[in-house]
Amino acid sequence: MTWQQYLKDNTCSADEAVRLIKNGDRVVTGHAAGAPDCLVEAMLKRNGELRGVEIMHMVALGESPYCNAEYEQSFHFNGLYLSQGTREAVASGRADYTPCFFSIVPELMSENGDLRPDVALITVSEPDAEGRVSLGVSIDYTLQAAKSARLTIAAVNPNMPYLGGDALLDLREIDRFVQVDTPLPELGLPRIGEVERMIGHNVASLIPDGACLQLGIGSIPDAVLSSLAGKKDLAVHSEMISDGVMNLVEKGVITGARKTLHPGKIIITFAMGSADFYRWLHNNPMVEGYPVDYVNDPRVIGRNDNLYSINSALSVDLLGQVAADAMGPKQYSGVGGQLDFVRGARFSRGGMNIIAMPASASKGMLSRICGCFRPGQAVTTTRNDVDCVITEFGIAHLKGRTSAARARALINIAPPEFREELERNARDMYGFRI
Repeated sequence: MTWQQYLKDNTCSADEAVRLIKNGDRVVTGHAAGAPDCLVEAMLKRNGELRGVEIMHMVALGESPYCNAEYEQSFHFNGLYLSQGTREAVASGRADYTPCFFSIVPELMSENGDLRPDVALITVSEPDAEGRVSLGVSIDYTLQAAKSARLTIAAVNPNMPYLGGDALLDLREIDRFVQVDTPLPELGLPRIGEVERMIGHNVASLIPDGACLQLGIGSIPDAVLSSLAGKKDLAVHSEMISDGVMNLVEKGVITGARKTLHPGKIIITFAMGSADFYRWLHNNPMVEGYPVDYVNDPRVIGRNDNLYSINSALSVDLLGQVAADAMGPKQYSGVGGQLDFVRGARFSRGGMNIIAMPASASKGMLSRICGCFRPGQAVTTTRNDVDCVITEFGIAHLKGRTSAARARALINIAPPEFREELERNARDMYGFRI
């Protein structure tokens, strides 16, 4: 049978496809902009007959209605990363959070893994001439989930970019196809204010020509990228990218010419951005997508010389511990790939990991640099891992420094109005001579 005939024979409506989902199934959905909304909506319509279906994913860009109390008997969310639509359900006990590094999620979802899916709901590109489809903006764990699941249902969307690398599935690895033509979810351009610009300038001051970058998404990563316009031959090995990377490629700043692993290539595992950005990704020979257990493997990351990992935080204490995924005892997001890249930078010759964040929160009422964390606070990145912390007030170099010297450096980049209190904390809590 030709792939064209296989596709035709197994194409159906979303409602027909999700009738194959059974009570008690574990359903893994595509990640972030790769979520197949039409399939999820069709599944929700079966809430009156389905019971005990577990839904798993990481970042959700939509509202995640299966987390609502009205669906509690039918669907149970188990998040590997929380977003706006899923936090409240976890906080109220209607849903669960499973902590794990991004890099091990494919292992967990493998055929012998603890979280092997029964069903994978994914979005793919249109097939190429050989009958292969690309997972485009969501390769990450989605590729493994599609391969391991008893049942894989794909929304075939012409708006999904076709990426090279290891982002492809043979059509015969998919059980049902649903044809859709809807725009991928877009992210609006982040607001870059004076604080973000100053942080971006401070970060950029550490990055040499030829460096290989890992950045996230949001106003600070975009401010960093904007501050790099004068650099030469930068490269990218990052779990995700957005419009800011596209802009620097078009300006000739990102070339990958000095890259030691995949020279000349931008290596990613997922992407989010604008419609223009998605069009730029499509069949772009410079961008390659790979599963997250490759992209985020610290040993792979470390094969890139001069790898600069730039991540954010909610708070940093005076010991240099980083809280990036929870606020006190309440789960906010997830560890994601922060530790993967922090430790990957350690393996990189000339590499550095950077934690960049605004110095204050709650409109200046709280210092993000604190004496100690609240009770129940989970630590994302240990004090032993952090090279430097950056705010709009400067750079605190922590690597190789004593505990007291770290505290002094962190106090110097805290909001000035909090520094006296932090000095007291350093003396009273830790006995540091500040």
